[in-house]
Amino acid sequence: MFRPLFPTFAAIFCLFTSLASQAAPFTPANDSDVVERLPLSATDPSSRRLQSLRKQLEAKPDDVALRIEIARRYFDLSMAQGDPRYVGYASAALTPLDKAAPASNAGYWQIKGMLQQYSHNFDGALASLDKASVGDPKSPDPMAWRSAIHMVQANYPKAQAECDALKPLTTPLFATGCSQYVLAHSGAAAGLQSAFDTLNAAVKAEPSAAPELMLWELTRLAEMAIRLKRFDEADAYFQRALKLGVTDQFLLGAYADFLLMQKKPEAVITLLADWERSDILLLRLALAGKATNHKKAADWASSLRDRFVEAAKRGDRLHEQEAARFELDIENNPKKALALAVNNYKLQKEPRDAEVLMRTALAAKDAAAAEPALTWLKQNKYEDAHLADLAAGLTKIGGAK
Repeated sequence: MFRPLFPTFAAIFCLFTSLASQAAPFTPANDSDVVERLPLSATDPSSRRLQSLRKQLEAKPDDVALRIEIARRYFDLSMAQGDPRYVGYASAALTPLDKAAPASNAGYWQIKGMLQQYSHNFDGALASLDKASVGDPKSPDPMAWRSAIHMVQANYPKAQAECDALKPLTTPLFATGCSQYVLAHSGAAAGLQSAFDTLNAAVKAEPSAAPELMLWELTRLAEMAIRLKRFDEADAYFQRALKLGVTDQFLLGAYADFLLMQKKPEAVITLLADWERSDILLLRLALAGKATNHKKAADWASSLRDRFVEAAKRGDRLHEQEAARFELDIENNPKKALALAVNNYKLQKEPRDAEVLMRTALAAKDAAAAEPALTWLKQNKYEDAHLADLAAGLTKIGGAK
């Protein structure tokens, strides 16, 4: 009933590599509620399939497998499109099962865990994913998602243990991508270089891998190449990933950040045309617009400002990393940016979260606030010249150990 494993694995890392800053999803009260027409055309295969499934659900509202499939498909759409409303529809499809979910239904617990981690309920997500493994011990899905949760919490030994456990259950490229992604986060230069070389060889060995999986691997290679200062190679990996034709907001966001770093804001505006609905991509548009004095720069900034204000009113913390960047780089408010970055780092400890915390602390001249990120950087020997420069700057202004 479910989509292939590879899009799932790609989706989890898309979500967690600091691009999870989305508005909280609205959950319709009934399966038939139409809140807003979403940006899929009537001819889109995903749209047609979901329309068909929803009609089937109206006729068979007690069909457990059907509800699980609908929830999974909506969730996958949210990861691809960057639109949290799809998560709301996924939750609505699954909610009727919550009171009487069979303990052995691996599919239910899998999508339940995915939805819980989206809301940063990591403990609940891990518990649900454990139940998914009990229901289907041979599925690598729960292991991949647990590994990703441990990565966002900077618990690399547990993340690697999950990668080791899924190795006999999946393809070599899938398993290699999982383990080398963990390795790249620890072990200084030797770990990063080794992870890059091993993953690059694995990609070459499986040229016909599923496009969704290949996209994930190429994006990881691009990020590693950036850290190794091999910028031409990084750009080539991003371009290869884009040519796969898979809609993926994480790829777009990661490439946009690379282009901004390379002082190519015009290319960002071209890349992200028609992506204003995604908060994370709208931020990149706003940054590029400011850099180029684009005619829509003020509108992009205003729209993003309104979204962050509304999120704060709801108590929604899913946006804090992106909001911190907005306050620092668009609003020029380092103190507010730092407060957001500090709160964000309490939940998410990915490298980009550390970077935002260190940048905002440096701008606010409060080195002590960045101590958790500096400790992470030292303990794990994370190899990244940009973060090393930020750490050196924080040491100069004092307060950092």
